[in-house]
Amino acid sequence: MSENARQQNETASRGAAGNPYVRRAQLPGSDLAAEANEFISSVEALPTYRSTIGCIVPAYNEEESIGEVLESLVNQTRLPDVIHVIVNNTSDRTVEIAAEYAGVHTRETDGVEQFTEVFVHDIGKNPDKKVGALNYGFTLIDGLDYMLGVDGDTVADSRAIEFLEAEISSDTRIGGISAIYSIDDRPFSGIVAPFLIAGQRAQFAAFNMQNMLRGRNMAVLGGQYSIFAIKALRDAMRENHQSTPWVKDSEVEDSLLSLQIKSAGYLTKISARARADVGGMTTVRGLDAQQVKWNYGAIELMWPGQRGDTKGQPFHPNLRLRWWENFSMLLNAVTRVLFMVFLAASLSISAFVFSPLWLIPPFVAILLNLRIALSMKNRTAKDVLFAVLLFPAEIYMWIRIGHFFRAWSKFFSRKQVDNWAEQAKAERGSGNAHLAPILFAVAFIAALVALWLILPVMVQSTILWIGWPVVGAITILQTLTMFGSLVRRHHGYKV
Repeated sequence: MSENARQQNETASRGAAGNPYVRRAQLPGSDLAAEANEFISSVEALPTYRSTIGCIVPAYNEEESIGEVLESLVNQTRLPDVIHVIVNNTSDRTVEIAAEYAGVHTRETDGVEQFTEVFVHDIGKNPDKKVGALNYGFTLIDGLDYMLGVDGDTVADSRAIEFLEAEISSDTRIGGISAIYSIDDRPFSGIVAPFLIAGQRAQFAAFNMQNMLRGRNMAVLGGQYSIFAIKALRDAMRENHQSTPWVKDSEVEDSLLSLQIKSAGYLTKISARARADVGGMTTVRGLDAQQVKWNYGAIELMWPGQRGDTKGQPFHPNLRLRWWENFSMLLNAVTRVLFMVFLAASLSISAFVFSPLWLIPPFVAILLNLRIALSMKNRTAKDVLFAVLLFPAEIYMWIRIGHFFRAWSKFFSRKQVDNWAEQAKAERGSGNAHLAPILFAVAFIAALVALWLILPVMVQSTILWIGWPVVGAITILQTLTMFGSLVRRHHGYKV
C-alpha cells in the first residue's frame, strides 16, 4: 500500500471511530446481536406514562354501605391515584366509618406496587345535594386525566377500574364509560323486598343489553360507577357555558351531562367487562320515588322547549332509546287496561269466547324474560323464577306503569317539586304518593262500570265488536316486537 493510501485509510478509520452516527459494517458472528439486545433492554427500562385517575365518592347517609364501597376501591387491581369521599347533608355515621379508611393504601399487583390515598371531606349542609358533592370533588382532581364517579352504595368487581381505564384510554373519542350495573342481590327478609330486587335486576339487565346491542353506546353514564375523561368534561363545560360539569337544575344530572358530552363530540359507552352492584330499593314507596324522579328528569330532557333552565332536546341521539321506552310503556299500559276492561265487559253480558291464540303473547313474554335472566353473568335462581313464573314480572310491570303515569302527570301539572327531597323522604318511610296510581285506577274502574251498566246491550255489543280487534292488533305488534328481541343475537354479551 502506498503511503498516501495508508494515510487516507487511517484518517477514515479515525473519522469513523470518532463519529457516533457512523458504524463499521461487521461480519456475522460479531457483537452486533449483543449490542441490539442491550439497546432493547435499555428502551424497555425507560419509564412509561401512566394515566392518572381521581375517584369521587359522594355520600349521603351511607353508613351501611360506605365501608364496603371503600374496601372495594382500595382492593382494586388498578388503584385510583386518589380517592375523595365527599360527605354531604348526612345525619348518620358515614363520616366516622369513612374516616377509618383515610390515609395511604398500597397494593401489589403482578409484582408492581401501587398506592392510593383516601381523603374524607364533610362539607356539611349542601343545598345542591349530590350535584354539589360531585362538583366539589371535581375541583379536587381537575388536573388528572380521568375522573371515576362512584356512588356511596356501589361495590364493583375487583378489576372494574382496570377494565374501565383500558377501554377509555384505547380511544380518544370516548368521553365516558359506564360499568355494567346490576342490583345487589344479598338476602332480604320478607316477600316484598326480594320481589322488588328481582324486578330491578331484570329491569337493569334488559336496559344494559339494549345498550350493548346498540354498539355499546350508552345513553346515560350513570353516576353509580362511571369513568370520565377530564378533557371531555372541560369541553362540555365550555360549550354549555358552565363553571361545573354537573348542574343542579336537572332531576337527572347524569343524563344531562351524558347529553352534553355527546354533543361535545365524544362517545358515551357502556363497558364490555367492568361490573358493579348497586344498592336497590326494597320498598314500593322508595322505588316509586326513585323511578318517578328518573322518569320525570328524562321527560324534561325529551320534551321540546324550555322549562326553567333545562332545555328539551327531543332529537338528541342519546334520547332515542328514552322515546322508545316511553312509547313501549304507553303501549303496555293501553294493552293491559283495554284487555281487562273488555274481558270484564264481555263476561258481564256472557259474550266472551276463549281463544288459545291469547296464550301466545304471555308465552313469548316468558321466553323473552327467561333469555334476559340467562344473559345475567351472576344470575340466581330467583332471577330465573321471576322470569318463568310470569306473574312476578307482570306485577312489576304494573308497578312501572304506575311510575310512568305519575311522572308524566307531574310533568304536565308544572308543579314545582323537589324530587330529590321526595326520594329521600320516601326512603325514610314517609309519604303516600306511591298510592296515587292505585287510587286513580279504582276511580277509573268505578266510572267505567257505572257507564257500562247504563248502556244499552246493542251499544255494549258494538263497543266489544270494535274494541277486541283493536286490542288484538296492538297485541300482535307487541308480540312481534318481543319475538324480534327474543331471536336477536346477543353476541356473547353478559349483563
